[in-house]
Amino acid sequence: MTTRAIMVAAPRSGGGKTTLTLALLAAFGRRGLRVGAVKTGPDYIDPAFHAAITGRPGLNLDSWCMPNPLLHGVMAAACEDVDLLVVESAMGLFDGLSLPDGERGAPSDIAAFFGIPVLLVLDMSGQGQSVGPIAQGFARWSADVRVSGVVLNRVASARHERLGREAVQAAGLPVYGALMRQGGQVLPERHLGLVQAREHGNLAGWLADLADKAERELDLDGILSAAAPLAQPGAGGPLAGLPPPPGQRIAVADDAAFSFLYGHLALFWRQAGAELVPFSPLADEAPDPSCTACWLPGGYPELHAGQLAEAATFRSGLARFAQTRAVHGECGGFMVLGQGLEDAQGVRHTMAGLLDHSTSFARRKLNLGYREATLLDDGVLGPRGTRLRGHEFHYATVLDAGRDAPLASLNSGLGEALGACGGQRGFVSGSFFHVLATVPERVDAAIPTP
Repeated sequence: MTTRAIMVAAPRSGGGKTTLTLALLAAFGRRGLRVGAVKTGPDYIDPAFHAAITGRPGLNLDSWCMPNPLLHGVMAAACEDVDLLVVESAMGLFDGLSLPDGERGAPSDIAAFFGIPVLLVLDMSGQGQSVGPIAQGFARWSADVRVSGVVLNRVASARHERLGREAVQAAGLPVYGALMRQGGQVLPERHLGLVQAREHGNLAGWLADLADKAERELDLDGILSAAAPLAQPGAGGPLAGLPPPPGQRIAVADDAAFSFLYGHLALFWRQAGAELVPFSPLADEAPDPSCTACWLPGGYPELHAGQLAEAATFRSGLARFAQTRAVHGECGGFMVLGQGLEDAQGVRHTMAGLLDHSTSFARRKLNLGYREATLLDDGVLGPRGTRLRGHEFHYATVLDAGRDAPLASLNSGLGEALGACGGQRGFVSGSFFHVLATVPERVDAAIPTP
């Protein structure tokens, strides 16, 4: 069976995309289909839920961060041995940077690039027939994006459903079901989004209930028929992305405090011959001494600062490792590499001390957006002048920047200069910046002085 794909999208965040995506994956998987999933944009948390259902790596597609060869490579990996691919949209369907279509980071870019039909989720809270013109407007907005149908969400009653269904049908679109409103929060949330999949004690039971709800309330046969083969299938072969850290064995922190490692990076590193060796700082484990580099991903160290401060084996082992081999920390990993971390209550906890900065989660400020980083010196992420694309999403702030050399010069997604970021000292480097891909062209001009 050729892989068929459908994108689950909505007019805004919080409209029910994740719930519908997980419901479809659970229900179609129970029917015996080989299901896969991918998330548009730089999100980590939703792909982890996808992976928990599909048993496949969580993957991302992003039209601003990723060059076309990488988009094709990730799509090929997502479709391998898959009957139905569900693409979960970020934010609203047409939300992105103020740039030309195709490079805005908008979910609509991905739908148009691969010719993926869109299943639009419309939240009916506080409205009735008004969902009709909303559906019509989305369907007509772009000639390159095809809205194939609608699912009504948070429907209060049979009458409420009838009002929405008739309005959407009058707009010329089919309705593939109505998810009825239910009491309580579907999935618990925290400051960076949903609580991680690995932290749910009864995820399997919750997903089984969700599959039952999909069978009762959705036209699954209609949704499957609305899915379509990709207009341009992904190209196989090695992924074009960020080269792996030096050597063939990479120690990767992996637990509830360090879980934000992009699936496409892990795939690319393995394709390049590297072995990823997980270890848990929360279990007081140090990186395997046989490894040649160590990667500390982002996550939630601010929620586990006390436990990390007491992890003597982790801290001393990481310090010995860093004397001779590369150690890099992203966002949460960067916070742990510093001198100290102030938790939400304002209590300071001693961290690894391999870089000179200190951070705080008590003094919060949202930092969110696409970023392009130009490396200021040779290091684990590449040679001096390499441009990387990714994003920032954190509430922690820097209390003391310290005296380390900066890691990179940072620009926003629109090219606005944001100054220097991160730090590097010896074999150790880190920043709040999450990298998705290397920009293919090298920059040979003078690097901006921070």
